[in-house]
Amino acid sequence: MRIATWNVNSIRQRLEHLLFYLKEFAPDVLCLQETKCLDDAFPRLEVEAAGYNIATHGQKAFNGVAILYRRPIEVTRGLPGDDEDIQARYIEAIISVPGSVLRVASIYAPNGNPPESSKYAYKLAFMDRLLVHVRRLLALEEPLILAGDYNVIPENADVHNPELWLGDALFLPSTRAKYRALINLGLTDGLRAVSDAEGLYTFWDYQAGAWARNNGIRIDHLLLSPQAVDRLRNVAIDRDMRGRDRPSDHVPIRVDLDLA
Repeated sequence: MRIATWNVNSIRQRLEHLLFYLKEFAPDVLCLQETKCLDDAFPRLEVEAAGYNIATHGQKAFNGVAILYRRPIEVTRGLPGDDEDIQARYIEAIISVPGSVLRVASIYAPNGNPPESSKYAYKLAFMDRLLVHVRRLLALEEPLILAGDYNVIPENADVHNPELWLGDALFLPSTRAKYRALINLGLTDGLRAVSDAEGLYTFWDYQAGAWARNNGIRIDHLLLSPQAVDRLRNVAIDRDMRGRDRPSDHVPIRVDLDLA
């Protein structure tokens, strides 16, 4: 079973790329971030024609998450812990598989810049809420994948030039500490379960020739529960998607699991 995640940076602008990806890589589940549209504006007809059902949690012009899937699911929208938070950044699904269930979340964590602003306080608060919720999910002892754009660069190996990011909200020690706390609940970073290589990135800025110079960062992650790691077969970053015409600045990353 193939589960992928991708920050598409506007679903309507990247629809052609999305349909190509669905045909070429055939994920069973695709988690999307930054769809940037309300639920009724999502291009459902085209995606359904490609063989996928759609669960969305949208917001006009900003944020927005979705899960595309082939099997029946039960969906929950919004991250618990703050009833006043109206930003569309979290959607969770329970997917039926023979003899078990797979729980998947699509997460678009806040960027948090500039760090001295209220945006960074919101970023840390979001991560704290995520920690509380994931602790509850792990207690269920199910295969669980927390997929998405975390806006966290975990280590120096995950950035081409660490010195350029020292003051950025994505790389601050307090940001990385929140990510480590999440991992320490019992999760595994899917990519690092199969490779400790440097230069494995999921994001290249549109500016200053970042893609041509491979000046990238790794901020899109697939975090797996112990029950999911036990079934892990492969992890891949589909970096060639960044080289297409008018691409997203992120590329998909996917895992293959031994689930019937």
